[in-house]
Amino acid sequence: MVEIIKKLAQYELIGRGCCNFPTATKWQMVLDAPGQEKYIVCNVSEGEPAVFKDQWVLENKPEIAIEAIKFALSFFKAKKAIIYLRHDYYQKYQLKLKKLIGRQKIELFQETAGYIGGEETALIESLENHRVMPRLKPPYPPQAGLFGAPTLVNNLETFYNIGLILRGEYEQKRLICISGAGVKPQVYELPEQLTMAEILKTTNTYPKFPFFVQAGGGAAGTVLNSSQLDKNLKDFRGLGSIVIHRLDEDQKKLFLNWLQFFRFESCGQCVPCREGTYRLVELLSQPKVDWPLFKEILFSLENTSSCGLGMAVPIAIKSYWQNVKE
Repeated sequence: MVEIIKKLAQYELIGRGCCNFPTATKWQMVLDAPGQEKYIVCNVSEGEPAVFKDQWVLENKPEIAIEAIKFALSFFKAKKAIIYLRHDYYQKYQLKLKKLIGRQKIELFQETAGYIGGEETALIESLENHRVMPRLKPPYPPQAGLFGAPTLVNNLETFYNIGLILRGEYEQKRLICISGAGVKPQVYELPEQLTMAEILKTTNTYPKFPFFVQAGGGAAGTVLNSSQLDKNLKDFRGLGSIVIHRLDEDQKKLFLNWLQFFRFESCGQCVPCREGTYRLVELLSQPKVDWPLFKEILFSLENTSSCGLGMAVPIAIKSYWQNVKE
């Protein structure tokens, strides 16, 4: 059984949530953590716009992910496992999942928060019935997570990949969501070494019009121009997502779309994020935008926010200015 960590390291499997953290390292941390009581959490919150790969797993191959969760229960001698499901996924897939789980110590939990509930420490706060907001780190969940015990938190796609490894069927592919202008939203399972240009050509979704893309999600993803697609998605967070935009898309409408999402999803814990997202939307709503002030607020969000949500707000806007506008 210990061989699984060597295999995770051999395949260089990274977390499929958003942070690209090595899965083997996380499993080793939980294994080495002292304490008789440990927990397993499967994160299926999937709140990032234009990302729907976990739904693909639930719809098509949930049994492979469940096999991996059952294996983790035994491997870590965990007290129980919890599948943390976005509310609409819970409603749609709970019966299918309960049938696959059987008598195993695996519980389903319906998400009580929005986007912020996908951050692993905020998720744990939710499971403990506390106000849903990120914890200060360290300690990290593998050291002190659910009820203070060592906790493995992996994304559903990560467990799906681990299930394939356990079956001897893993081919170093990843799930990639493609959506946006001129394409039907769809998930593709493709070799992870492909560049974004190769992905779009392989899936017959390469635009015939002037365009740019957003890689890694429809809100926090990085914006790239059409000459920068020789890069791999692994370079831009852990989310397998490409959103296609027309090159002549209105800048203010584009920014508002991103910022209104973050303003709505902010947990309100820290001032830079709570006030900053509100002020950015307010500035963009004016006939004449005060761009120097706008940039100052972005700087504050990036450098003083308590968690990744606030820090992620400037990513799309700054990369748009750098890679498209300039």
